[in-house]
Amino acid sequence: MAVLIQINNAHKSYGDQVLLDGAEASIVEGAKVGFVGRNGAGKSTLLRIMLGEEELDSGQLVAHPRLRVGYLRQHDPFLPGETTIEFLQRDSGQAEWKCGEVAGKFELKGDYLAGPVSSLSGGWQTRVKLAALLLHEPNLLLLDEPTNFLDLRTQILLEHFLRNFRGGILVVSHDRAFLKGTCDQTLDLSRGKLTLYPGKIEEFIQYQAERVEHDLKVNQSIVTKQKQLKRFIDKNRAGANTASQARSKQKQLDRLQTTEIAGMERTACIRAPRVNPRQGTVLRTADLTIGYPDHEVAENINLEIEHGQRAAIVGDNGQGKTTLLRSLVGSLDLLGGDVKWGHASDIGTYAQHVYSTLPEKKTVLEYLEYQAMPGTTTQDILALAGALLFRDSHVQKKIKVLSGGERARLCLAGLLLGDHNILVLDEPGNHLDVETVEALARAFFDYKGTILFTSHDRHFMSRVATNIIEVRDGNARNYMGNYDAYLYSINQEIAEGERVHQSAARRQPEPPDVPAERQTQKMNRKQQKEIKRLEQKITALEADKKSLNQQLLDTTDASEALKLHARFTEISQELQQNEERWLKLTEN
Repeated sequence: MAVLIQINNAHKSYGDQVLLDGAEASIVEGAKVGFVGRNGAGKSTLLRIMLGEEELDSGQLVAHPRLRVGYLRQHDPFLPGETTIEFLQRDSGQAEWKCGEVAGKFELKGDYLAGPVSSLSGGWQTRVKLAALLLHEPNLLLLDEPTNFLDLRTQILLEHFLRNFRGGILVVSHDRAFLKGTCDQTLDLSRGKLTLYPGKIEEFIQYQAERVEHDLKVNQSIVTKQKQLKRFIDKNRAGANTASQARSKQKQLDRLQTTEIAGMERTACIRAPRVNPRQGTVLRTADLTIGYPDHEVAENINLEIEHGQRAAIVGDNGQGKTTLLRSLVGSLDLLGGDVKWGHASDIGTYAQHVYSTLPEKKTVLEYLEYQAMPGTTTQDILALAGALLFRDSHVQKKIKVLSGGERARLCLAGLLLGDHNILVLDEPGNHLDVETVEALARAFFDYKGTILFTSHDRHFMSRVATNIIEVRDGNARNYMGNYDAYLYSINQEIAEGERVHQSAARRQPEPPDVPAERQTQKMNRKQQKEIKRLEQKITALEADKKSLNQQLLDTTDASEALKLHARFTEISQELQQNEERWLKLTEN
């Protein structure tokens, strides 16, 4: 297999922060690689270097001449008012029928295809970006946290796409279930070094734990030997008869060095609030209606949650998971019905509307000290802060200078240091790496209180959830089964949809770029002339579209962009009419 990207002795630093320190790795053709490492290790920086957006300080990154990179963009590349099919044609330069065929692989049909992209949820917009990627026919895909904010159904569709993709992929993700389902190799970035492990993420984590245990034992033996040698040297260095032996032992001591253990920084110290277990019903809703003054999201919601349960709220994006959570804690007014919490309920909330209102004048440490239970030691506070990436001087940062991700982690740390007996959490695993998410799952598993939460991380959901509440089709109900059963049902729905799509595709006529000879033979001379004229016209229109697309990308003048976009739309419509006529003439 050809080596698509070769990294040789790569160095990259920002000030005193070393990201790459002699790093080396190879990405070969067709390899499906999960890229892991602690937050801030430099994974996204390395992706930008591969894309040519940044440069190494020293070393080499050698790309194969046949390398065609596809990058799943995090920003929105759509024009105002642009429909999905218009974006796909503009972005790829492909014919409308081809764009529609690829879009169908991601269930982009009907209004999803013909309507404006801006009206779609984040998950559906990600499907549009994936279709655009495929139309460019790359042989290596680079994906940076592709599952962030994707609902379960879209995650599974993305998994199916990546498993069936014939080229290579390099995926940065903290979602263990997603990495397990898509990647058969694991690339780790730790302390500036790259290590490519020939196995899945679970095997790599096990290997890493075994390696750490082995290195700890070796270090312990070395430390014991060092102590023995030092005692001998101290005892015999002054003696006339033993001084030479002492010098020989000193040389042995100088050669003994302990091993720096690469995985030790991965141990996250996270504990859940210490509360007393309780029994009975903690939450009951009666004929609940949720939503906004101008838009009802769900109605007739009747739920009961018991003390000690860890209830996962699931459903596609846009169905109302976050709306339900906000309604339950009172940050969103009810449209109807009742919400009743049990006696002595102490609710801690983790959601965007909470961590965006933190006290900006406090430092990280001051905020955590204020949130912590009485008697919590500074050492415990600093340990939890460090686990959530607030280390050393970072604990003295003012909240007003923190990024959105840092504020989210700080809010989570504050909850974990408190004594709430109910936690309501909206995506608690976002902004955290694989190891920290696992440590958070262990902490929640040991928690004696009640948890209501949403998450897009399947491994986290499966580890934590004791029961499932599904928000779907304007209602919310207790799902009769665990998370694995729910996951199985969604997989079955998607598999059935793919079978229907494949069956329909088999019934469609052959693509217009390879018309069957038997069709051509049946056409009369007049039809053949019209087909030839249409083909010439389509070729010319596609060239015009491609030229306009490039002009749109190059222009910085807003009024000029509007004119170009209007002309682009006009040509697109004319091209569509000609292609439809061509298809009709070439059918049996």
